[in-house]
Amino acid sequence: MRDEPPNRSLDCDVSVLAGDWPAVIPEATALVERAVGAALAGVSAARVPDAAVEVSVVLGDDATVQGLNRDFRGKDSPTNVLSFAEHDAETPRVPGMPAFLGEIVLALETVLAEAREQGKTAADHLVHLTVHGVLHLLDYDHERGPGEAADMEAREVTILAGLGVADPYGDDDAPVAGDVS
Repeated sequence: MRDEPPNRSLDCDVSVLAGDWPAVIPEATALVERAVGAALAGVSAARVPDAAVEVSVVLGDDATVQGLNRDFRGKDSPTNVLSFAEHDAETPRVPGMPAFLGEIVLALETVLAEAREQGKTAADHLVHLTVHGVLHLLDYDHERGPGEAADMEAREVTILAGLGVADPYGDDDAPVAGDVS
């Protein structure tokens, strides 16, 4: 899917802020790192800076995400994943430092509840939501219209297939990532 992928390094900083992620999904950090790398490799080279890149992923809980959702989106409820893109083309990059794409925050309780409701593993759902979050950091947005939503969904399905994760949209009743409010 990429045009001539550049030789770039990825710094993926994963932190557990709240929730017992290590007990529930022991491999959460490795899954997130792998999903971020696959998402970056699965998009057009024009979407990703031609430099080393950095992504921050915070594994939180519903209370953490609810506060962020309320403060930044005006929705006083938890959601599965939030993405905070760093889109500031006017700020010069510091030579030798990676280009910071932004931060992704996930809510443990919502991730687990959705995985149960959708009949998938928590690990697979975490991978899906991480890929979804990275695409938002790269300016994909399913809320801009049906065409962009279909493009984002198709890209997710392709990236996830490469990671061995089944099509999360195969069930029409399943909520779209990022749309649970």
